[in-house]
Amino acid sequence: MLNEKLKNRHIILASGSPRRQDFFKNLGLDFEIRLKDIEEIYPPELTHYQISDYLAELKSLPFIKELTDKDILVTSDTIVWHKDTALGKPKDNDEAFAMLKSLSNDTHEVITSICIRTKAYKKTVNAVTKVTFKAFTDKELWHYITTYSPLDKAGAYGIQEWIGQVGVISMEGSYFNVMGLPTHLLYETLNIIADDY
Repeated sequence: MLNEKLKNRHIILASGSPRRQDFFKNLGLDFEIRLKDIEEIYPPELTHYQISDYLAELKSLPFIKELTDKDILVTSDTIVWHKDTALGKPKDNDEAFAMLKSLSNDTHEVITSICIRTKAYKKTVNAVTKVTFKAFTDKELWHYITTYSPLDKAGAYGIQEWIGQVGVISMEGSYFNVMGLPTHLLYETLNIIADDY
């Protein structure tokens, strides 16, 4: 349905995440994947959704000069916010363990921001989901880390994997946001562009 409205536009997804690419496919969108290397550094005074908003917009900047009138660029960033600290992707298994250990038996927030940009329009939206984990044993955490691939995920976990299935006690907000993309916001914003731009 949305793809029909956008049939004269060209959607560019600037993400190497297979999860985000699957979301676009599941929404029935035709899109091109275009990647550029970005150093994901943000000003230290930023907090909470300001960080993911900033990084999502930062990822869009290298594309600005090459956008045509038909292009719609989508960039995004996900962080885990816990105890006033932003958790990104862990550098190694030890850092992944430390992150997951801190999230164990506690509630954290997963924040994903989406920046949608055309030549004439830019909008950044975000979603916040609260996730509560059970108390994990060290053995459970190491099982997850060594069996799955947490190093490419904010907060060192994927909710769709084993750790989410056995460990999530409660969740408030969008499940898909925790997976890496608040698809309801993407759909809503792309509809606005289709109707107005």
